[in-house]
Amino acid sequence: MAAQAAAPQLTKSKPEGIDLYARFALAGALGCSITHGAFTPVDVVKTRIQLDPATYNRGMIDGFRKVIQSEGVSALATGFGPTFAGYFMQGAFKFGGYEFFQKKIGETLGAETAKNNRTAVYMVSAGSAEFFASIALCPLEATRIRLVSTPGFANGLVGGFGKILKNEGIGAFYSGFGPILFKQIPYTITKFVAFEKVSEAILSQFDKSQMSAGASTAVNLGSGLLGGFAAAIVSQPADTMLSKINKTKGLPGESTASRLLKIGKELGVRGSFAGLPTRLFMVGGLTAGQFAIYGDIKKLLGATQ
Repeated sequence: MAAQAAAPQLTKSKPEGIDLYARFALAGALGCSITHGAFTPVDVVKTRIQLDPATYNRGMIDGFRKVIQSEGVSALATGFGPTFAGYFMQGAFKFGGYEFFQKKIGETLGAETAKNNRTAVYMVSAGSAEFFASIALCPLEATRIRLVSTPGFANGLVGGFGKILKNEGIGAFYSGFGPILFKQIPYTITKFVAFEKVSEAILSQFDKSQMSAGASTAVNLGSGLLGGFAAAIVSQPADTMLSKINKTKGLPGESTASRLLKIGKELGVRGSFAGLPTRLFMVGGLTAGQFAIYGDIKKLLGATQ
């Protein structure tokens, strides 16, 4: 009896090109939208503290109590729609873009040069990715802030977005683009660089190939938490200004730059850091969750480079 021919071995090829970066983007989109959506109640209180510090002047817990007493528990979910949609888009561009720019910069510089200058590579990759991510986020963030800062403004994402577009035009969505870049680019650079440095320091103490999935997730959580704390402090003044500039439309003929200067003078240094404890709690938790979810989904999708 003749020997049977061996069945051909099917090898699963690693994703590459658009397929690879689409997986990075999906992992980032899910990480950011899930975490930001879950933290919507904290974001509502944080925004109220920034916009009305005279009323919300006794911290996060008291802020929750005042919102619930005056508007009901459902007010804590205000802005969930634009938050989830906006950060789904932003997360795709941010994490997918970070991986893309890291790869392209590495190819341009060469592996050895890129490794020796990896902090600079992290910074340029994060800043470049965030620029495009902010373009996607800005209209939805403007809608979220208007919904949170003006109770009764509209009934959710579609109503709020449509009302701003109809009454103020498309330019209103980007009145906060300067502040959002001023906030998001330093925030994202700090977040990624701190995450990379902390995780490098932790992983240098262990054999990475022997680490369990749970241990890898724990490293991502811890590194993300510290990265989030650093990013929150760096970007807090711009976050406060963004909330202020999106609360109301400008006066006729008033430029964004003049509005920013006026808001900056009104706030001062102390006012610029209003709501920082709440934001530290929020951003630390967000960033820890994002990196943990991103890392796990990347593995699930087989997205490595």
